Amino acid sequence: MRKVLFAVLLVLLWTVSGATAGELKVGDKASDWSFTDGDGKAFTMQNWAGKVLLINYVDPDEKDMNEHFTDAMKKAKDDGLLREADYAGMGIVDCKASWKPDMLIKSLGAAKAKKYNAIVLFDYDATLREAWGLKKDSANAILLDKKGICRAIVRGRVPEDKVSVIVQLAIDLQNE
Repeated sequence: MRKVLFAVLLVLLWTVSGATAGELKVGDKASDWSFTDGDGKAFTMQNWAGKVLLINYVDPDEKDMNEHFTDAMKKAKDDGLLREADYAGMGIVDCKASWKPDMLIKSLGAAKAKKYNAIVLFDYDATLREAWGLKKDSANAILLDKKGICRAIVRGRVPEDKVSVIVQLAIDLQNE
């Protein structure tokens, strides 16, 4: 429990300094959303109710910005540290932030979905970016606990020294 509290405190101190009113912040309950995948199937956060959820919200022009972080989360899952019963990672593409046509964006999303064995959804109107105050023309990483409370949020590139902190936080949160 001390580890979880320490990790939450570190992430809180690190993220709150850059947050402003109207933005999703550590400790806030994340508002729900509904987006479709490449096949048109609709998903909401409720599809992952009761799980720790990592949402990578990404401008398709910056699709590789946080690959080092996503790879670390995938490794933790592959190593059995993050259990499928308690954790899910997924991507949401900020289609409005890009000049690329939707067909190309869907193709790029399908490649990421295959690489990470994850669902990739498409936000065509920047709905989530606006609702959560996410960074445009960038990547955003949001870690929600099993109750949908934001426990970590990074607007932009996840710093190297924060990768292991967030991975460990996800591991700890799944055991709560």
